[in-house]
Amino acid sequence: MTHWKLTMMITLMLVFLLALPAPSALAQDLGDHDVVSFEKTPEMMQLLQRLQLDLLMEKNGRVYAVVGGRDLLRLQQEFIPFAIETQDFPPYSDKHMAVQSGINGQFYSYKEVVAELMNLEQAYPNIVQVVDIGDSLEGRDIYAIKLSDNVTSDEDEAEVVFLGCHHAREWIAVDVPIRMARRLASNYASDSQIQSLLDSSEVWIVPIVNPDGLEYSIYVYRYWRKNRRLNTDGTYGVDLNRNYSYKWGYDNSGSSPNPDSGIYRGTAPFSEPESRAVRDFVQAHDFQVLISFHNYSQIILYPWGYIKALHPQDDQLEYLARNMANRMAQAHGRIYDYGPAGYSLYTTNGDTTDWAIGEEGIPAFTIELPPPNQAHGGFFNDEDDIIPITEENMAAALWLIGWAIDNHGTKAVYGAVEGTGRRTPQPQPNRRK
Repeated sequence: MTHWKLTMMITLMLVFLLALPAPSALAQDLGDHDVVSFEKTPEMMQLLQRLQLDLLMEKNGRVYAVVGGRDLLRLQQEFIPFAIETQDFPPYSDKHMAVQSGINGQFYSYKEVVAELMNLEQAYPNIVQVVDIGDSLEGRDIYAIKLSDNVTSDEDEAEVVFLGCHHAREWIAVDVPIRMARRLASNYASDSQIQSLLDSSEVWIVPIVNPDGLEYSIYVYRYWRKNRRLNTDGTYGVDLNRNYSYKWGYDNSGSSPNPDSGIYRGTAPFSEPESRAVRDFVQAHDFQVLISFHNYSQIILYPWGYIKALHPQDDQLEYLARNMANRMAQAHGRIYDYGPAGYSLYTTNGDTTDWAIGEEGIPAFTIELPPPNQAHGGFFNDEDDIIPITEENMAAALWLIGWAIDNHGTKAVYGAVEGTGRRTPQPQPNRRK
């Protein structure tokens, strides 16, 4: 072999190797994870709750979950029947991807969100201000956008905050808040309702709490959930929505002490820079209500989440959730359930909304956005549904901002309490009215 041919081969090999993902990423997220399904029975659901698997969805009488190598071994050792479904869950779906869009289709990436925020601030400087509220673990800026008249002043007005994307794979939970910001800014001059609301309030939106995880879910592993913390056992990620301080680690079913779990709570409350950024930002303001967007389940949840119990102000929380659900239904006819989180979905401890109301006294809601139209799972939303989902949540948000304005200065006390609330829940806690 001649010298120039050898040189060329070495060069090509180096180019190929440099193009590969890091070995840790391959081992952690592609080679060691599978999607499996189980027959949905009461006994199986109890088993899955004990195993703390990362559940994706339910379909045709089966429950789907993401499992790692340790999970598979445990399932085999305990003789739990399951089926491998990985072949039906590609890393990403391009079924409805626009030709001009990237790997994430019409959904926003971190860079696209940042560009949109900066464009809005430049286009609407009188009503838009972008603020860097902290850095992620990998050094990405976490941005908040403020929308209000006299936007550079801190006026004595009702303040409302909307948070997006605690969990990386929940792409629709990025699109709804950033598209809401765009609609508020671009329609201020022409929409009398929006103008009136922003003239009397300060609306804050944090589109991406977990920018590192979002980028990882786009470019490496579509089902990634947590942030990108390298844990002591070599696994990655802390569930940011289990890392807040109120009732952190209350039990091992609402969060997990195991680093390889999808609901790993971290080593301590606010151990992660992303959750600390949200904490510091919220504590620097006087928010009258907080919304945290997630998906999927198409339900509005409110505290308590750490136990199956009603908050002492359950009547007020239910009133707010019911009115938001009504506005959502009026937009496109889609029905959102609503109810106390611990009863309506499953228990979680160390989450955002329990912390907001339990320690900061802020009425808080988790809005689980709709499931997909595609067969691939709850975290795949059809791109054609992005706008309708945004519009129905925009309708709820406008009503909520109006409520905050009307009740500014007369907010009920939502302090931290122990105990189980004021009354026993009805048999159907997922109320629709």
